[in-house]
Amino acid sequence: MGQFAVGQPLRRKEDDRFITGQGRYGDDVNLPGQSYACFVRAPYAHADILSIDSEEARAAPGVIAVLTGEDLAAAGLGGMPCIARLPGRDGKSAILPHRAALPQSRVRHTGEPVAIVIAESAAQARDGAELVAVDYAELPLVADTAQAMAEGAAQIWPEAPRNLCLDWETGDARATDTAFASADHVCRLRLVNNRLIANPMEPRMAIGEYDPATERYTVHTATQGVFRWRGLVAEPIFHLPPERMRVRTYDVGGSFGMKAFVYPEQIACAWAAKQVGRPVKWTGERAECFLTDNQGRDHLTDAEMALDKSGKILAVRCHITANIGAYASVMGPGVPTVAAGGLQVGVYAVPALYVNVQAVFTNTAPVDAYRGAGRPEAAYVIERLIDHAARELEIAPDALRARNFIPPEAMPYQSAGGFTYDSGNFNLVMEKAKQLADWDGFADRRKARHATGKLSGIGMAYYVEKAGGPPQETARITAQPDGTTLVYMGNQSNGMGHETVYAQVAADALGIPFDTITVTSGDSDILSDGGLSGGSGSGLMGSGAVDLAGLALLEKARGYAADMMEAAAQDIDYRDGVFTVTGTDRQITLWEVARHADPRHGLSGDGQYQNTPNQFPNGCHICEVEIDPETGTITILRHTIVDDFGTVLNPMIVAGQVHGGTAQGLGQALGEQAVYDPESGQLVTGSFMDYWIPRAADLPDFTVATEDIPCTTNAFGVKGCGEAGATGAPPALVNAVLDAVAERGITHLDMPLTPFY
Repeated sequence: MGQFAVGQPLRRKEDDRFITGQGRYGDDVNLPGQSYACFVRAPYAHADILSIDSEEARAAPGVIAVLTGEDLAAAGLGGMPCIARLPGRDGKSAILPHRAALPQSRVRHTGEPVAIVIAESAAQARDGAELVAVDYAELPLVADTAQAMAEGAAQIWPEAPRNLCLDWETGDARATDTAFASADHVCRLRLVNNRLIANPMEPRMAIGEYDPATERYTVHTATQGVFRWRGLVAEPIFHLPPERMRVRTYDVGGSFGMKAFVYPEQIACAWAAKQVGRPVKWTGERAECFLTDNQGRDHLTDAEMALDKSGKILAVRCHITANIGAYASVMGPGVPTVAAGGLQVGVYAVPALYVNVQAVFTNTAPVDAYRGAGRPEAAYVIERLIDHAARELEIAPDALRARNFIPPEAMPYQSAGGFTYDSGNFNLVMEKAKQLADWDGFADRRKARHATGKLSGIGMAYYVEKAGGPPQETARITAQPDGTTLVYMGNQSNGMGHETVYAQVAADALGIPFDTITVTSGDSDILSDGGLSGGSGSGLMGSGAVDLAGLALLEKARGYAADMMEAAAQDIDYRDGVFTVTGTDRQITLWEVARHADPRHGLSGDGQYQNTPNQFPNGCHICEVEIDPETGTITILRHTIVDDFGTVLNPMIVAGQVHGGTAQGLGQALGEQAVYDPESGQLVTGSFMDYWIPRAADLPDFTVATEDIPCTTNAFGVKGCGEAGATGAPPALVNAVLDAVAERGITHLDMPLTPFY
């Protein structure tokens, strides 16, 4: 594609730093005079706080202060934010109860912080926390999604009867009912989308600072975008204008969605820094993160598909109970509704759709966006339904899909879910995946495995995502006096290769060597605004901002170059880092212009990219498995993926994103699950001893390819790739296992596919 860098499979610039231990993460930051925090956490899932006695803790060696919810309330801090203020079908908006960073009177999930102990060392803070005596009165609880709205279930919030946060709908109920009434065949499934814990390598952390001279906070914390985080915190919680709060993020060791949000520990550390007059640092231990990181998924879905006698889909109908935990997190109610609801039709020409989502509170950790954020849940429903229908109708699953795909000539296509798919050739992608997976040769492989006493199956899933990211993204490019170029981003890499991809885009925009460009981010003082990395949108949004910043820089530089060469600006040409006067041999480099403009700081251009209509990455996963019928052990033999990501900015990075997402998706299907004891509300899977995640030995080599059909709604043609693997992999694996066990009369299984839960 690009003359210089875009479209080339360049190795990631940042990896040398990471693999040699030179990365700088939040916990690597230490400030002069720093103190340390430890949080006192609730041992109960639902209880009234009768008293907190901190006298002994305050007298302990090294303890500086003990602060509680009463202290925060007295300071007038606002509640933790939820921006998903969605209307419900009953005319009522989502019920979003006040959530204090430290509760005063009641805890609603195990591990909820009730006090912060600040000391001279981390060890002294932990010792002090153990001396804080909290008297609780336990309350009835509900921790199970299916029981949240049951008659007589414990009520978590008085303002949310039956624990209902939001009763939401989309689609056309009447048209859907009519289609079902006239259908020749109806297939039905009750599906569990299991609850997950993100578990990035780097735990959450925060350092709060307060400068009394400027009355300004600085918060050092891992985020997916410092500007987005500041926007959720400065005014809503601290009642401050944004310029009174600086947010800094360093290298981020993974996130998968959960670091996009605001957590009590971040707020408490920032506020505590003002109270004690020193920086306050906290780094979560893994056990704390298991208990309190925002979790993902946890849907119970009753799904139906209506078909005619030829196998054409007439309608899809879903009722979803979505667990959002004890509190409505930043996007919590939005994930199962606006993010997922309209995608329940997948890539199929379905005339009618109706989806009802009931988002419910339970005495569990909050649930919010986790890699895919609603799209994997939607893909799982439609792809399980279509395989189930194929089995009941005795139609090959690939044939039933092909019969119902939206044809490429129908693009742009208005789906029954309310989205306009701009481009795609779904049958082409599926056929390519079948070829790479040797779909037609599977029968022979199955026969050979049967001869050894093993069961074998092959499964397919075709996903579509709604990608896009924030409303806008910002970048600045500075041509520096020393001949290098700095790109500053408003979003934040969490491991996606931003330093490489944005350098590629800048190299193309300016026609300069890729190796001379450095990309950085993570300081809200540098730019006026910025977005975040999320929703598979940072490729498009960040690249668009970089491209516009390059244009702005060249426009400025052209004026300086014209003055320096005593020519009219319209007579100045630019190519590959050099300005020339048309028709002459007079020339000057971009960096000479930068030195002339500002000998110390160089010359900068800013770009802000406004988001375009949603992009719809899509693709086909084919999974082949072998099962030992004696032990139930599942071995994944092959996993083939063909994606349509539109224009691919860096094929190597895209392949890495697909590999990582697919590993997470297979992990969900095979064994990951956050399990709460329904009687006590305790997290049973609170460590890696109990919470299984896939290792390299559990996964095969992936066959990955793309079929690039450019998006028509943005100039780059980009569709987004970061969450695709986690979306397509789970239904493909489950369909493969069901294919293997069908001969034993088994027609339904729920994730995770393990005998342990």
